[in-house]
Amino acid sequence: MSMPEVLRCAFLIVLGVPVVYAQESPGLGKPVGHDEVSQVDFTIMPDGEGLPEGSGNAVAGAEVYQQHCLACHGEGGAGGINDVLVGGQGSLTTEQPIRTIGSFWPYATTLFDYIRRAMPYQAPGTLSNNQIYSLAAYLLFRNDIIGQNVELNAETLPTVEMPNRDNFDWAYSLGE
Repeated sequence: MSMPEVLRCAFLIVLGVPVVYAQESPGLGKPVGHDEVSQVDFTIMPDGEGLPEGSGNAVAGAEVYQQHCLACHGEGGAGGINDVLVGGQGSLTTEQPIRTIGSFWPYATTLFDYIRRAMPYQAPGTLSNNQIYSLAAYLLFRNDIIGQNVELNAETLPTVEMPNRDNFDWAYSLGE
């Protein structure tokens, strides 16, 4: 057998192996239906594309924070058993940078997307859009990025200028 034939046979064997194993299920988990997939099948872009309807401000967000976030992130987001969410401005170029929403994140829309997908830790996906907008407003307010009464929604959230936005070098274009 020539070398190209050997390589072709090896390639076909490798391609066939996953098919054999895919037919044998370990019996873990359960099939996911369309409704379950649609609850998490969304993408929010930096320009706000994909943001849902709803609105909120920091005043309402303070209540959501107290109820759903305080135990892990501490009083006002300044420190708890999990990540610090506020402060750190001006620390990124120091020996001990503090990466928070206000000091590091480039887009406010990322905050909405992250909260929607992953928070609260014990029950992700349970907050309403209004609660998420309110919580985002509260965290942006606590980081001195927006005022306490600024209403965030699908139109206003993408216009929030994050302090570290211009300090990222993107390896690809976002279509701009």
